[in-house]
Amino acid sequence: MFKRAIRRLGAGPWIPPEHGKMPYFWLLSLGYMGWKYFYVMPTPLEALMLVLTLVVFVVLYCFSFWARGWQVVACMLASCLIGAIWVRWNVGAATFFIFACAAAAGILRLRRAMLAIAGVIVLALLTSLLIASTQMRFLFLMPILTISLPVGVGAVMDARLRRSRQELVRKQEEVEHMATIAERERISRDLHDLLGHSLSLIALKAELARKLVHRDLDSCAREIGDIETSARQALAEVRAAVSGYRESGLAHALASARASLAAADVQLEEKVERFALGPAAENVVALALREAVTNVVRHAGAKRCSVSLALEHGVAVLRIADDGQARSEADIRHGNGLSGMRERVASVGGKLALRVCAGLELELRIPAGATV
Repeated sequence: MFKRAIRRLGAGPWIPPEHGKMPYFWLLSLGYMGWKYFYVMPTPLEALMLVLTLVVFVVLYCFSFWARGWQVVACMLASCLIGAIWVRWNVGAATFFIFACAAAAGILRLRRAMLAIAGVIVLALLTSLLIASTQMRFLFLMPILTISLPVGVGAVMDARLRRSRQELVRKQEEVEHMATIAERERISRDLHDLLGHSLSLIALKAELARKLVHRDLDSCAREIGDIETSARQALAEVRAAVSGYRESGLAHALASARASLAAADVQLEEKVERFALGPAAENVVALALREAVTNVVRHAGAKRCSVSLALEHGVAVLRIADDGQARSEADIRHGNGLSGMRERVASVGGKLALRVCAGLELELRIPAGATV
């Protein structure tokens, strides 16, 4: 198991990407171990042991982010053990107990995580008995008693929030997948109802016309005329059905946006005017709305989102703004979704603009009559 973990750490990433870069910054707390050496020069043996300890701990620290179940408790105990070994020579060993409290974030149940944090603090108190000097004992216990509890509780709460967001994203993806399946089934049923009867009638009349071609040309011609009429009628029904699907595209996207934002606890301010949109324009607007709302839910961390759609001098203008985390152009992720949105907008002669103000604002302008 540990061999696989070491191979995984060697291949990277060392820490799961969803945690961001901050966990690497937390490693600077190990500098507390070097505070002693501003006053006392370490012996060569102590310096070597310190370097080896830090290397082992960094591997243990990175592994703790991947650990599950009993592995989390093992990482916490190992960190406490490292602190207990070093406490006689360096009171900076308190930092290992603080890291152990933070590792409790990997425990799924809140009660067990809090008990684990309490257990680490008790172990630190017992370890302090190994220090002979009262002053050194105070320097060892002060950071543990003042920092370990808020760090541990904060890490546990942050982990629970992250898991809740991941669960929300998975549920949203499941809902979208089920909605897609249901839409496909509806389209297949509609096409079957539309074309089943017409194509059966055309097949029967074509068979009859083939039998009459050598016996009764007039009857054959009538049957062929009926076939032509039936085919045109079927084509008109299919066109009407497709037009109906297109007309429901924006309405469906708006309904989906309301549901997604409500599920993510994001307040929606909606101001959508009703006016005629060409099929291509409506399709692009609906897809842009869906993509933008998805980004707000998954990446922005927003509390409010406003959606407006208006007709300005024959141009449909869609504006979507949020109060999320974007503070500069560098915060905007130019991924496949945004690239695809730009390409679709450009294909119908429209323009797409992104602005960073209190959050992120997307503005899309498309000729309202765009068809293909």
